[in-house]
Amino acid sequence: MINIKDDEKLSILNHSCAHLLAHAVKKLYPNSLFWVGPVIEEGFYYDIDLGDKVITEEDLEIISKEMKKIVKDNKLIKRIELNREEALELFKDDPYKIDLIENMEDSSLITAYKQDDFIDLCRGPHVESTKLLKNFKLLKVSGAYYKGDSKNKVLQRIYGICFETEEDLNNHLYLLEEAKKRDHKKLGKELELFMMSEYGPGFPFFLNNGTILRNQLENFWYEEHTKEGYKFIKTPAMLNKELWELSGHWYNYRENMYISEIDEKTFAIKPMNCPGGMLVYKNSLHSYKDLPLRIGELGQVHRHEASGALNGLFRVRTFTQDDAHIFMREDQIESEVIKLINFIDRMYAIFGLTYDIELSTRPEEKYIGDIKVWNKAEKALEDACLKSGHSYKVNPGDGAFYGPKLDFRIKDSLGRVWQCGTIQLDMNLPERFDLTYIDSDGSKKRPVMLHRVIYGSIERFIGILIEHYAGAFPTWLAPIQLVVIPVNNNYHLEYASEIYNKLKHDGFRVNFDDREEKLGYKLRETQTKKIPFTLILGDNEKDNQTISFRRFGSQETITMEYNEFKEYLNKIILEKE
Repeated sequence: MINIKDDEKLSILNHSCAHLLAHAVKKLYPNSLFWVGPVIEEGFYYDIDLGDKVITEEDLEIISKEMKKIVKDNKLIKRIELNREEALELFKDDPYKIDLIENMEDSSLITAYKQDDFIDLCRGPHVESTKLLKNFKLLKVSGAYYKGDSKNKVLQRIYGICFETEEDLNNHLYLLEEAKKRDHKKLGKELELFMMSEYGPGFPFFLNNGTILRNQLENFWYEEHTKEGYKFIKTPAMLNKELWELSGHWYNYRENMYISEIDEKTFAIKPMNCPGGMLVYKNSLHSYKDLPLRIGELGQVHRHEASGALNGLFRVRTFTQDDAHIFMREDQIESEVIKLINFIDRMYAIFGLTYDIELSTRPEEKYIGDIKVWNKAEKALEDACLKSGHSYKVNPGDGAFYGPKLDFRIKDSLGRVWQCGTIQLDMNLPERFDLTYIDSDGSKKRPVMLHRVIYGSIERFIGILIEHYAGAFPTWLAPIQLVVIPVNNNYHLEYASEIYNKLKHDGFRVNFDDREEKLGYKLRETQTKKIPFTLILGDNEKDNQTISFRRFGSQETITMEYNEFKEYLNKIILEKE
């Protein structure tokens, strides 16, 4: 799915359509007032003060009809230049526009855009005429606090999207419908993967099926990291305030941390794993020969997120980061990052996920360290990308204050983009924690450090995978890999039980459905539960000592001997098909 903000032409089209929306609303509800109508990744929205009028889904149809009338009338869109006094006079009856004008950094030249009798404050640019905005769709309406402040009035936010062609719009609407079907909150409940409780908002409960899925992801993570030479640690969930002061989190992240008192001292539940990793490094002496030292941790962290931001597994208050901290010499940066990019590439390929890389460089003002070191670090990340065969997009000035980073933006099966993996060079914590290693000449040197995640957080990655696979997980990941169904319990139950027990003994995750229900009902249920393999055992299978199966989504029935099927299944699991 396309990111509207990344496409200049679509961005202009959608911002113009936001004005079209406002124009139509003003015609229908003359007393309405407008705050802002920006372009967002998913299209556009406009925040509107409609007094006592509450917009419903039915009203969206009425507004859409009015928008189509304005489109048909082919109203020219004209740019108007104003000075501050003229702008204040023009919008004197609109407190929201007055607020925008009075808070402008540069109000010597203010622009507005006019179409017929409607005029709106805006920087632009816009399309030339409303006739270019005919391929739009209003999507939903919700509430939004004025300026995002819960102390302020709730405005009504209408969302929409606009494309150049009807075909592009219809394709996008199809993908939106697909996304609804794949909603991880809906599928998570249907497939009994996880639950949420009012007793712990933002704290997910993983059910049996979800725990199996999670364990498979964690086991895979450990297996692959072991191949790459990582050592593993577990650091405490709660540590003394003094540590968080040393790391800088207490001053920069305090409002997001959970605090407790122990023995009359202040402790904090960790929002990040890094400080614990620094203490592990300092626990022993290190030689230049030990580097690079790769230390991995599946560490559970807690962060206080605003209740309004919570969203299933995508935004929670506790999650497990697949952290690793890599300590190395300065001359090892490039080779280590190349190795890491190739590793991340291999991990994502298993899930059928493609990605783009973004390089975030030194902030203009708030940063630590020498510019020469920054330049060298950025060059090392650039060279590592190119030498690993990957292009990258530069995000100037978007690096952390302590170092540049590479962000991996993965694309799922619907083309949606998710920020997951990151490789971050840190010139701050090794200094703060006085980390050293003994160089070849016997002197103490400061190591360079990389922070990196691949999943990002296990919880969020599971949410992404649920939607990526639409709940139909590959066999190696599926909580239930097979279900065994006897055609008729009176004749086939014993043989079906024998096959079920064999499968369990051979290590497969298998269910046995011997309920007194019709075969068709049972088969439909295996599709609903998205189980990869359904074994159907009747007279032929019993008489010939074979098994017959269907794969999820297929009506084809295949018959094999048990050992042949076992070998076939193991191959699929081993190769993670």
